[in-house]
Amino acid sequence: MKYNPSVTKLLGLLLVIFTLPSCEPEQPGSWKNENIAKSDREKFHRLNDELFKQLKVNNEKQLEYIMSKEFIDEPGKGRKVELVSNRVKAASYSLLDEYYVINRYKNNDTIKTGTKGINSYTLNYIGTTHQMYMAFFIPKEGANKDMITAIYCKYDYGWKLSNLEVSRYTINGKTGPELLEQAKAYYDKGYLIDALNTVESAIYCNRPSDVWIYDHLGATRDLYDKLLKSTIEHYKFPLVITQVATHPRIIRISNQTTPEGDFPMIYYLSSIKLKDTTAIKHENEAIKKVIDKTLPGIDKDKKYVLYSAFNEAPNGIKTVEHFDMTAKLK
Repeated sequence: MKYNPSVTKLLGLLLVIFTLPSCEPEQPGSWKNENIAKSDREKFHRLNDELFKQLKVNNEKQLEYIMSKEFIDEPGKGRKVELVSNRVKAASYSLLDEYYVINRYKNNDTIKTGTKGINSYTLNYIGTTHQMYMAFFIPKEGANKDMITAIYCKYDYGWKLSNLEVSRYTINGKTGPELLEQAKAYYDKGYLIDALNTVESAIYCNRPSDVWIYDHLGATRDLYDKLLKSTIEHYKFPLVITQVATHPRIIRISNQTTPEGDFPMIYYLSSIKLKDTTAIKHENEAIKKVIDKTLPGIDKDKKYVLYSAFNEAPNGIKTVEHFDMTAKLK
């Protein structure tokens, strides 16, 4: 075989290419936000752009091109995509935090995110592949925000979406730990109903993502149990508003979600026929003036209190007529 300098140079070049060390880090570690290498971050953001482009139109088939094989075959995958797609259609989302990780373990791994203050959190997740990327998105506007989590893994066939989920991040502009602190403050003031409603909201916001664990969440469930017991002992329903001449009876109080946030909804029985809306409204005006005496704190520190008047108590079996009213406080 004759010596061919061109072939020799080509073989030498290929040898150099295949023996060059990878530019990607090899040691376990995690990189957050701007600490992710620019080239990697740009690559991940292209994946995110494609994800949101297809979520915007709920194109599940097109999304499968960036999904892992396991995610494509996952039962309930379609429902996951639909739920996240509905959120993307309803609001404009922006990136909150992102992490590129090289996992130390194949099973559970943990990232100390370096966040400070009451909302500091840790990521605890399954190290599906050696390299992973996790991105967390929240709406740009709104008091009640849902977090979208997208997790990508590097497989032997490339970077692919391995999980997608959505869960509540804030209620009335507050995170789970912030709501917990607010509930404690309400309890200290003797605002039992507000404290109970707020700790329920805290529980709802406890895990904005399956991998996201707040460091200062405290014993939220214990506080809920304590408040529920205290409320049951303190209030006997139906609760008569004796300061109003018609003696309306409160039968239930709960959080009601509106486009502006969550506010207390007071359900009560009235002896006035609902068809007489003028008299019902007049009675409600009287209720609003004294509601703080029956339910201390219920009309403090919030935009609205919602009311729903009934002539007969709803039992969940048949439809019962009611008349809804809103008290604007701010």
